[in-house]
Amino acid sequence: MKIIIYLYNGITMLDAIGPYEVLRNMDDAEVYFVAEKTGEIKADSGFIDIHVKYSIDDIKSADILIIPGSTIGFMKEMKNENVLKWIKEVDKTTTWTTSVCSGSVLLASAGLLTGLKATSHWKPINLLSDFGVTPTRERVVEQGKYITAAGVSAGIDMALYLSNKMVGEDETKAIQLMIEYDPQPIVDSGNYSNADEKIIKLAEKKLTKDAKKGLGLLGMIKNSKHILKMMK
Repeated sequence: MKIIIYLYNGITMLDAIGPYEVLRNMDDAEVYFVAEKTGEIKADSGFIDIHVKYSIDDIKSADILIIPGSTIGFMKEMKNENVLKWIKEVDKTTTWTTSVCSGSVLLASAGLLTGLKATSHWKPINLLSDFGVTPTRERVVEQGKYITAAGVSAGIDMALYLSNKMVGEDETKAIQLMIEYDPQPIVDSGNYSNADEKIIKLAEKKLTKDAKKGLGLLGMIKNSKHILKMMK
């Protein structure tokens, strides 16, 4: 079972590593981290690099394609015609095409989600409507072979959802136990719909700070005002 996880500069690392830790434990899974070009990919935090061995020229097919999200880097990728063309080519071969967080905006910009419902991180979710997609604030959304997940940690839930479809409940339960995924947060503020306005504003402030850091990382400072405005 061939699983591709696409990486790009500015990625939110848990968007990729969360699903990886689940799906790599399925029987017969082969996971490939793929980037537009081989070499170092920088996370949006600026603290972590990951070395990618495969480029989009090396891998053209998959059983499962995963497009992770990012704080701001996705806005550069959604205009990268070379990458969008590759996503569409790989999608023709997949059983499942999936995304985490703002990765759904990449799928949408590739034209794969037109006329469908999809979710994303609560901050950029409304961008989906620009591509004829109906935004929905659900944790995991399945539409045909397309599965989209909300922000960051939702990628783990999406991967378990997908595992259950691929290998069944018993193996999925075993994988969940292996990674000891048993969320018991000390606070209850992980859902935008239930969050206090004060907490939303504080989170937005932190996201804006991360976005500005990401713009510097990606060399997009000149367009920063326009990009940040789109994210509001």
